[in-house]
Amino acid sequence: MLRYSKAKIISILLLTLLGFAYAAPNLFSETTRERIAASVPSWIPAWIVPHRAMVLGLDLQGGSHVVLEVDENDLIRAQVASLREDVRRILRETRIVPQGGIVALPRGLQMRVPSEADRQRLLLRLNELARPAGNAILGTPGNSTINVSEGADGLIQVTLTDVGVTDRVRRAVDQTIEVLRRRVDALGTTEPNIQREGAGRVLVQVPGLQDPQRLKEILGRTAKLQFRFIAEGGANPADVDMIPSRDNAGQPVPVERRVIVEGEDLTDAQPAFDSQTSQPIVNFRFNLRGAQRFGQATSEGVGRQLAIVLDNEVISAPRIQTPITGGQGQISGSFSVQQANDLAVLLRAGALPAKLTIVEERTVGPGLGQDSIEAGTLAIYVASIFVALFMLATYGLFGIFANIALVVHVVFILALMSLLGATLTLPGIAGIVLTIGTAVDSNVLIYERIREEAHSGRSIISAIDAGFTRAFATIFDSNSTMLIAALILFFLGSGPVRGFAVVFILGILTTVITAVTMTRMMIALWYRIARPKQLPF
Repeated sequence: MLRYSKAKIISILLLTLLGFAYAAPNLFSETTRERIAASVPSWIPAWIVPHRAMVLGLDLQGGSHVVLEVDENDLIRAQVASLREDVRRILRETRIVPQGGIVALPRGLQMRVPSEADRQRLLLRLNELARPAGNAILGTPGNSTINVSEGADGLIQVTLTDVGVTDRVRRAVDQTIEVLRRRVDALGTTEPNIQREGAGRVLVQVPGLQDPQRLKEILGRTAKLQFRFIAEGGANPADVDMIPSRDNAGQPVPVERRVIVEGEDLTDAQPAFDSQTSQPIVNFRFNLRGAQRFGQATSEGVGRQLAIVLDNEVISAPRIQTPITGGQGQISGSFSVQQANDLAVLLRAGALPAKLTIVEERTVGPGLGQDSIEAGTLAIYVASIFVALFMLATYGLFGIFANIALVVHVVFILALMSLLGATLTLPGIAGIVLTIGTAVDSNVLIYERIREEAHSGRSIISAIDAGFTRAFATIFDSNSTMLIAALILFFLGSGPVRGFAVVFILGILTTVITAVTMTRMMIALWYRIARPKQLPF
């Protein structure tokens, strides 16, 4: 029936006031919002006090847009190097010495083992290196990532398959996305969009960042950190790499291939200033494994130079005076303050699995975004006015009730987006305009059903109650189908499509509250006060 208890009425009114309160910060300046957030006591959760505003997307506030591509050749080289180490390990364990050593191929290795018995033992072990490219957890095994073949005259080839390369690229993109997200988050930006684009590309959109050069420097560097010893005289040339040195004007210096510790063993890296020279440095800390290996190496290498290699460049080569056993150290290399800060960000985020190539970049100016906001706002105003006039002309007083519910509906969308920190994009504005029409559509269904029930001879209160009750099933079904479509857009779409889906989903959810519950409450209060003899439309 149309009876509403005081508690229910108060609850609906309080919910409406909360909606206006959480939507209000969108009208405040950023300084005002920060002042409100700073005034909240520490024992109160920050989200309880309304101070958040919607985040504007790249198309509304401007920012940087970069598309990066994973270097497939770099991945293949890394895979071949890893495969070479595995083969060497197997050769040591089986005590087999190939004739002429291991020969590198573009996508693999080959060796010659004249002995039939040794060759069969080696083939058995090499086949253990092959693994399926499918997902074992999902139960979808695939083709092997490595092909082991036997040729004439005892020739054995171990090569990467096309499936293996494709699988490695896919996993590298997944890892790259996580690393890039940690790097961009460390820049203090809000709601960056980082996602896969195609097979081997990653899209990065950072709203509000107008410095694409710094973004490229942060995203493009592999940040592969290694600690090695500078090679001493008489070292085997096969165990030495010539690496350019920053301290030596870019001239290469001999560095041992043996890696003492890698960047993956770092647990933290922070920019700081050297207490003696006042130059910017980066303090780092190892995990337990890294601390043990670093401590052992520096204990055995007192007096030797330790090369700190970053992206195949020796950025510093200090001489070890005493063993470093505390698991902590520092990196110096004539850094500027920003370079030290960026290096700390890169080291904390981790190294990329492969080099990235920038294939597309552009900067969206805030002026274009302002034009979009103004055009979108105008569209919302025009749509709201025409919808309100239609409802008023068609349903009279009930149309006023529907228009009030429509205003609350839009406020609820803004409040939820602000509370959730959701990003508003240009398609999102289109979603708001669309939900305005779908919101009053529910009222149209209810009112027409009430009119039909009244024409069939029912009393006013009976017709109103039957109209809400019987129209609810239709409203629920129609909104459910739209919700399913919106969820599919959200999970399968990307970028602006997801922005549209978020707004549309919130609009569908708030429609049920405003078009059914709130409209019904206003009509119930009207009937209780006016006691009308006939419908107002």
